[in-house]
Amino acid sequence: MFYSLHDAAEFHAIARAVGGCPVYVSDKPGHHDHKILKRLVLPDGSVLRAKYPGRPSRDCLFTDPVMDGKSLLKIWNLNKCTGVIGVFNCQGKGSWPCLDNTNQNHFSNGAEVSGQVSPADVEYFEEVSGKLWTGDCAVYSFNKGSVSRIPKGEQFGVGLKTLECDVFTVSPIKAYHQKIEFAPIGLMNMYNSGGAIESVQQSGDSTGYNRRILIKGRGAGSFGGYSSVKPKGCSINGKEGEEVKYREEDKLVTVTIDVSDNSGWDVDIWY
Repeated sequence: MFYSLHDAAEFHAIARAVGGCPVYVSDKPGHHDHKILKRLVLPDGSVLRAKYPGRPSRDCLFTDPVMDGKSLLKIWNLNKCTGVIGVFNCQGKGSWPCLDNTNQNHFSNGAEVSGQVSPADVEYFEEVSGKLWTGDCAVYSFNKGSVSRIPKGEQFGVGLKTLECDVFTVSPIKAYHQKIEFAPIGLMNMYNSGGAIESVQQSGDSTGYNRRILIKGRGAGSFGGYSSVKPKGCSINGKEGEEVKYREEDKLVTVTIDVSDNSGWDVDIWY
């Protein structure tokens, strides 16, 4: 449980999104931060919950993300088709019983803490990678709104001030139709974007025309994915002519999904 109108509201909201737990708020009626709640909860009240209880990454197990002044906390989880990593700077905002807390002040003033994040922080990644996996991942930063292509074993730097956090969707880039490399990100307006995706499949002739990638999901907002090739078009729930945007610099393809009942959607992207 948490308050959505609180200095640390987003910190707690992202923890719930990555943690795979039910979401409860202790807000008074009429006292809500709707911006935060809409990133966590769908209009029908359902939550894009990750599959398992969130767990710390291996390199966090023997560090102190609250009092050592140098460590970030990383929590990983899996969705049906993607991984997710929440990164948090908890330094100076807590203490442990029976320990000397006199050194807390020097790192509780909002100073930035830096750390390393890797797709390899997500355990059991083979549950979502499959046979078509290229070995690289599309990593989407919620804070920056950008996608990076990163090999599974490589790291990238993250810097956060006290009580700042970010959530990274880690999606396996798979080779479809021989020349198309694609990775779904999900609903980029949600903290756990990959939780919106139910399945990804390919269809059509791999050597000629009608090369398609079919994504099933739920929720509304901006669907994103990594695509090595610019799509020719798409349809949503069978309706053709939907606008597809493509950002060449990071290979991000986006489609706006507008469904009112959250009953699910089918995005059909063709090349």
